[in-house]
Amino acid sequence: MSVENLPEMIPHYTPGAERLLAAASDLFYRDGIHAVGVDTIAAAAGVTKKTLYDRFGSKEALAVAYLRGRDARWREYLEQELAQAPAGSVERILAVFDISARWALTNSDKGCSAINARAEMDDATHPVAVEAIRQKKWMRDVFAGLCREAGLADADRVADILMLLYEGGLVTVGMGTFADPFAAGREAAAAILGAARGSDH
Repeated sequence: MSVENLPEMIPHYTPGAERLLAAASDLFYRDGIHAVGVDTIAAAAGVTKKTLYDRFGSKEALAVAYLRGRDARWREYLEQELAQAPAGSVERILAVFDISARWALTNSDKGCSAINARAEMDDATHPVAVEAIRQKKWMRDVFAGLCREAGLADADRVADILMLLYEGGLVTVGMGTFADPFAAGREAAAAILGAARGSDH
């Protein structure tokens, strides 16, 4: 499966905007979007607050750019790693859990950026919430596509269940509830996929 549409909405940034986005991304992920002010971001990037507004228009737009940037890196990593698994196989579906575990080691010590950002927003129509939800729907569609490629009859239903396991892994990584949550999710996913394949025959 091709993980298409690497954030088509990601623009080309000027050096100043790149510094702003890098600083904001670190701060937003570490401390939360609401907790970080534009003065702090501008100071960390070594630019003026005016530059922030000139380049991004608002703190909200900068937060959306932060989420899209992380999403772009995740999609690229996922596509590269999935390419190593046999197309149309159950192993390729299960590989998502292995890939996520490796990604989390260096990118998700505080959990999922989209989940964290959505939790900060009371309004589901807020641009940050809309972006977080879009990313999750995209990931669920990835599971559905992989299930269809593997020939599973009820691909959408199975994808829903796999998404629950995947999301549980993300939250557990952030909470540190127990070790290797993606391994546990993978084991459960393997049983579900085995049952789904069995019901097709």
